[in-house]
Amino acid sequence: MSRAAIINVVGLTARHLSEENTPQIMAWLKHKQIAPVQPVLPAVTTTMQATYLTGRRASEHGIVGNGWYHREQAEVQMWKQSNHLVKGDKLWDVLKREHPEFTVAKLFWWYNMYSTADYSITPRPMYPADGRKFFDIYTQPATIREEIKNDLGEFPFPSFWGPMAGLPSSAWIAESAKWVEDKYWPNLSLVYLPHLDYNLQRLGPDDPAIAEDLRAIDAVTGDLIQFYKERAIRVVLLSEYGITAVDQPVHINRVLREHGWITVREELGLELLDCGASQAFAVADHQVAHVYVNDPSILGEVREVLSQVPGIESIIDGIWRSSAGLDHQRAGDLVCVADERSWFTYYYWEDDAVAPDFARCVDIHRKPGYDPVELFLDPGLKHPKLAVGSRLLKKKLGMRYLMDVIPLDAGLVKGSHGRIPEDRLDWPVLAGDLPHLSEREFIPATQVYHELLRAVRRQFSE
Repeated sequence: MSRAAIINVVGLTARHLSEENTPQIMAWLKHKQIAPVQPVLPAVTTTMQATYLTGRRASEHGIVGNGWYHREQAEVQMWKQSNHLVKGDKLWDVLKREHPEFTVAKLFWWYNMYSTADYSITPRPMYPADGRKFFDIYTQPATIREEIKNDLGEFPFPSFWGPMAGLPSSAWIAESAKWVEDKYWPNLSLVYLPHLDYNLQRLGPDDPAIAEDLRAIDAVTGDLIQFYKERAIRVVLLSEYGITAVDQPVHINRVLREHGWITVREELGLELLDCGASQAFAVADHQVAHVYVNDPSILGEVREVLSQVPGIESIIDGIWRSSAGLDHQRAGDLVCVADERSWFTYYYWEDDAVAPDFARCVDIHRKPGYDPVELFLDPGLKHPKLAVGSRLLKKKLGMRYLMDVIPLDAGLVKGSHGRIPEDRLDWPVLAGDLPHLSEREFIPATQVYHELLRAVRRQFSE
């Protein structure tokens, strides 16, 4: 059977493509079709991926963001990994029914655990009972884990997210795609290359240094495309969202707290958000915030207050949740969308002295919202390398340690995403041997699924 690979170059838009900065991608595109993708709301990693792989909006597949408030548990859970959370047939489920021998490799795309993919690799730290954390990966089959680490070395986890995030993780993932191809010959490979995500948020899309990032990911992507070409594997290139410039963080939970709707509890002298006891609170996710109102009697008042907050462009509620594709019980009672220069923080404390200990750490699961400030080292540290090194030494010696090196200055962030940008040059892209794209000015995100399905089916018929 013919085979295909879908390479997800996170953050890539038409604005980034040029002979100077992406020469290998441009050379590949000369005989391909390309179109901007109209994102769904929110245009964030897990929602867009779930839409691409099911052809449905969040109202149906249930992935309303990178995390949400679990009303029955009264907890916010971010970045969970079970594929059971994504409702609906996945792209490969349909293909497997049509071709029982069809196999798929899912490499670092999200919701990778317990899916029906045949081969999968995803980041998954280990947490011993003494509180330590060891970087690692989860694989299916489980035997892949040690085999691939023996061949490629340990996955460079610190470069996947945090202050050290950069090219090594994307390069390792690309090599893992080659490794899986050589070992298993999957009919379809899904490959996730996140490199552009980092500095586009740290520095902003207008920073001259982004050109270097583009050239770096172009080299990795071009090499992988050539690898697949030599094996007669057809490539589809896509991205999830475009990152645009921002300069205004919106501390939405602090606004709610000012009005007495947020409840915090003190633990060891620090403040923790008590979601279940709060009348209203927000789960911030880039440029979208889900506001959960536990006390229905104040819903109108909360909406009125938030409508006056600078940086909030629109509020989706009531029947409008359906038209926005967010009519799901996981979504907030109100969904706030930032204006083009703003984004939402999860911050709920009023004094940094009582911020929770995890606020100064890379801790994506404990924070009740997304925190891009995790991409920075605290500029207040006099000797940042020494500070990190001393903590890593404690880890190596088997001691407890707290990697509290993350700043609390949201103003450091210069790029964000989540809303639907006005300019199509800032939309994600879909490209490949996809003849139907030449007829379109753009393609809705829900239709990407059908284009991918059509492309893979066409290979089987040729």
